[in-house]
Amino acid sequence: MIRKMSLRDIDPVVQAHLLSFPKFFLSILGPRFLSLYYTFLCSDPDGIALVGLNQTGRITGFVAGTTNPRGFYTRLLKKQWLKFAAASFTAVLKKPSLIPRLLGALNYPKENPAGLDVAGLYSIGILPSDQQQGMGRQLVAEFLKEARNLGCRQVFLTTDRDDNQRVNNFYQKNGFTVKRQFITPQGRRMNEYRTDL
Repeated sequence: MIRKMSLRDIDPVVQAHLLSFPKFFLSILGPRFLSLYYTFLCSDPDGIALVGLNQTGRITGFVAGTTNPRGFYTRLLKKQWLKFAAASFTAVLKKPSLIPRLLGALNYPKENPAGLDVAGLYSIGILPSDQQQGMGRQLVAEFLKEARNLGCRQVFLTTDRDDNQRVNNFYQKNGFTVKRQFITPQGRRMNEYRTDL
């Protein structure tokens, strides 16, 4: 079953994110940061946030993104910059080298497509114990449907190009094609995918 994410889902979504992406940047910033991030996505008028449940009603996965992707981080920071700064403080204190990456991540969305006719799929995660059961495919399909219902004509996402073949194959099997390839300031080689709705 797929349904819209609600505020009561934030804790299990954060846990699913941490288990799905243990060494990724947002996970390094910690559960408090992730909780704020998904709370904002869940409550933002342009947000698209969905959860997948198993037969017992337990959340096993999620997908989240937004329409008007170029404006998302600007809206987020205007409303919540102090909370996000406080939430990332501990991680930055432990590892000051995160500061340039955090600032770069906030600046990067200027490269995102602009306009209300495009949606950005920012995050999808399935609990490791529940992978390979079709939940990811269902979540992506429902995300695309929701984006289409909101007037979007295209969805984009980015993912690592190297050592990430399973994920790249997943997106290609779900109708996404590589629009461009680029290298982040940290040296990560990335694929940007698009699909028409």
